[in-house]
Amino acid sequence: MIRARARDLGATIGQLPVGAHNAITDVPGVRVGHSTVIADAPHIARTGVTVIFPRAESIWDDHAPAGFHVLNGNGDFTGTHWVEEAGMLTSLIAITNTHQVGMVRDEIVRYSVELGVSDWVMPLVAETYDGWLNDIGAFHLKPEHVREAIANASSGAVPEGNVGGGTGMICYEFKGGIGTSSRIARTPNGEFVVGALVQANHGDRQLLRADGVAIGRGIPCEQVPSAWDEPRRPGSIIVILATNAPLIPTQCKRLAQRATIGLARTGCNGHNGSGDLFLAFATGNHVPAHSADICNLQMLPHSHMDFIFDAAAEAVEEAVINALTAAETMIGQNGRVAHALPLDRFQEMMRR
Repeated sequence: MIRARARDLGATIGQLPVGAHNAITDVPGVRVGHSTVIADAPHIARTGVTVIFPRAESIWDDHAPAGFHVLNGNGDFTGTHWVEEAGMLTSLIAITNTHQVGMVRDEIVRYSVELGVSDWVMPLVAETYDGWLNDIGAFHLKPEHVREAIANASSGAVPEGNVGGGTGMICYEFKGGIGTSSRIARTPNGEFVVGALVQANHGDRQLLRADGVAIGRGIPCEQVPSAWDEPRRPGSIIVILATNAPLIPTQCKRLAQRATIGLARTGCNGHNGSGDLFLAFATGNHVPAHSADICNLQMLPHSHMDFIFDAAAEAVEEAVINALTAAETMIGQNGRVAHALPLDRFQEMMRR
């Protein structure tokens, strides 16, 4: 069966309307690009990098309020100390594998300097571990792959599944990877877009749910083998949330925390070995990098944040399911196989 998104398979998750592309890029100015590396020689490569432009190409000069949250901290996300301190996003975001965070970070700095950014540059680079399918110690990613992801960054539809940083990832014991979704939050102050992008590399199959349906228990390992052939290895998930609502940093942090709700709906418990790291940013306010004047920020009333929270929870849940339905079966190093979620069984259970 041809791989498809959850909604293309008849699965409507949540109640809120989605954006034009049902992707994080429905937030105006947000762009996403991937570079995917797949090779069998001289080493097995099943890896990549995903780059997110938060505000087209102006984030270095036009900072955005942001917040960070950790569900379980067995992972890495560079640049988040400054987000926690200042509440501002000042650079690009990237997601890759565990061993190549440093190279990706350095290449984004180099790219920024070449653009003419005169200040220090502190990219936000996150990771999940793809070393079960990918020979992670071979360091397949090179600076040119980071530049390819940057060059590919665009608005509109976002490729999902076995692409970019999600290429070698495993989710709920099926093949996982990149997933995205969006919602329209209708508040008393107008409509705002909330978008989510995940790199899903986590979870126990028995816990997997979609819109309340126990998908994992309905597809036992006797029918579709687990990607793991030994006791379950630790996994992780990175969640990026974006909105064009006028939020201040404390509200962005509150928004980042709500990624936990969406993940819980899919069956994520935040296990000890998992790096569950969430970043939220809001483009509805503008903070000039070099202004000496007082910044006049707008703020959505706290009582209206519920509309944003609801949208975030639904978008995160559907982003995880989209990562699963888009991902294709992959054979990695040592002949290991991560089977795709069987879409016919998924459709059958969702119809019930």
